[in-house]
Amino acid sequence: MKTASILLFAAASIAAYAATPDGEALYKQRCGACHDTKGQARMPSRDEISQRTPEFIYRAMFEGAMMTQSAGISNEEGRAIARFVTGKEFSTAKEEIAGKCPGNPGAVRLTDTSWNGWGNDPGNSRYQPKPGLTSADVPKLKLKWAFGFADETVRSAQPTVVGDRVFVGSSSGAIYSLDAKSGCVYWRYDAGATVRTAIAVGKPAGRSGLVAYFGDTRSYVHAVDAATGKALWKVQVEDHPSSRITGAPSFYNGRLYVPVSSIEEASAMVPTYECCKFRGSVVALDGSSGKQIWKTFSVTDPPQPYKDAKGHQQWGPAGAAIWSSPTIDVKKKVVYAATGNSYTGVSINTSNAVLAFDLETGSLLWSSQVLPKDNFTMGCGRGVNCPEERGPDLDFGTSTVLRDLPGGKRVLVAGQKSGILWGLDPDQRGKVLWQTRLGQGSALGGIEWGHSADGQNAYAAVSDLFGGRGAKPGGIHAVNLATGEKVWSTPAPALNCAPGSKGCTGAQSAAISTMPGVVFSGSVDGHFRAYSTKTGDIIWDFNTVQDYQTVNGVPGKGGSLDSAGPTIANGMVFTNSGYGMWQGLPGNVLLAFSVDGK
Repeated sequence: MKTASILLFAAASIAAYAATPDGEALYKQRCGACHDTKGQARMPSRDEISQRTPEFIYRAMFEGAMMTQSAGISNEEGRAIARFVTGKEFSTAKEEIAGKCPGNPGAVRLTDTSWNGWGNDPGNSRYQPKPGLTSADVPKLKLKWAFGFADETVRSAQPTVVGDRVFVGSSSGAIYSLDAKSGCVYWRYDAGATVRTAIAVGKPAGRSGLVAYFGDTRSYVHAVDAATGKALWKVQVEDHPSSRITGAPSFYNGRLYVPVSSIEEASAMVPTYECCKFRGSVVALDGSSGKQIWKTFSVTDPPQPYKDAKGHQQWGPAGAAIWSSPTIDVKKKVVYAATGNSYTGVSINTSNAVLAFDLETGSLLWSSQVLPKDNFTMGCGRGVNCPEERGPDLDFGTSTVLRDLPGGKRVLVAGQKSGILWGLDPDQRGKVLWQTRLGQGSALGGIEWGHSADGQNAYAAVSDLFGGRGAKPGGIHAVNLATGEKVWSTPAPALNCAPGSKGCTGAQSAAISTMPGVVFSGSVDGHFRAYSTKTGDIIWDFNTVQDYQTVNGVPGKGGSLDSAGPTIANGMVFTNSGYGMWQGLPGNVLLAFSVDGK
């Protein structure tokens, strides 16, 4: 009997051991070919991904850029890879909502001093006309509070400030409603997937209160009660497995206008992948019910099968993802969207372009393409799934900015990864009025995430991260809206770090924001700076790379500033800190500043 028991125990132990996936072997099979070699600049190295949390790696495999490479693996195999590459165990602690606000939340009020959504107004100006502080106050800004996001190393979701509330998403899928003055938590909602978008708040027909809208990386749009966080509806707007929503939905006149982007470029790195079938789109939803009103693709013709020069099965046309928040032209009842590159060699005239759609029907009115035949996938770095006529990957990642000019004229300003800032005429089918080169440009260069404009000038910061020989990363520029002439330029400050180390670059990749007299811009080196709109002089500088005692008890650490930009409302300025990608410094905090920290 004893012998039988021992044999049974041994057999069970062997079976359990055999059932445990080998994370190292799976990593070498699925991931090592890309991350253990020097491929493209945009491919994070083994060292970079090892600094992230196992939760982050797991999400990347099952809802992020590595979905195609991870196809067919089980959840446990994915967890084994994440454990191996990070050397860390998954957190077992049950997440509690620490730092809760006392009492029940009251009504949320949308005022003209709020910062709502991505660009703060239908024209996506990223300008705050009523900031609640002056340019003379800005040098006195001090940290008021910090909020920490557990198991996060990349902060991409820009905060929205409406009334006395801050609404912000996270890579874990948690959406928070915070008190703007203290950072305490009113409510938490679980989206079930990473939320990179800013949150748009509006009042649809038939509701007495405000609704918060946002998208996730599985192409779902969510609507929740802004006061309580109660789920109202959830709708998937695209079923392509590589699709996602990265740009904030735009709410106008009871409707929600949703941009759809894609990571199929990364899927193309798999040699057996038949590239490519995704088409970008703008989707109009009813704000009350989530019902689709119209959906218009940025690539007008559906993909068709064809053979490339090597006889491989391919599909096209494809691409023209829409990464940024749509811009609403209230005067002409038009919605504008800037597009990304083409994924195939099948020519289209809507990639690397600004598109105009009828606000009511969704019909494509015109396309203003600034760079034809920018055909690119990340497979090009590995010699697979790469169009024969390969482009430089200089697409638009920014929202267009619509502003009035003297004499009743208008301008649509678009920033491109080429380093060129474009001025287009929205009343003449996107005719180019001017173009001004501000940076060298590259796949991670030029004007990456967002520019801004007041009534006189457009302002743009330059990334040029990995810009190649001769590139000078960073710097910010003011350009006359009417003529495109440079008003001033301020280079990135000198660096005080070891060359080649993480975060040791002056690249200013993040979106920027403006208020009367001041432009705020974050840098990959972790500095958050304010510039005079008159002279370009730096009037305030805060190094966010430090540890923080957060209001919710999560260990807080600052890092690079990238992707989302700052928001300005009611006498306070908010920014994310932490971006552990592309040689950036990881971090996990939302920082709130006020005059003298009061």
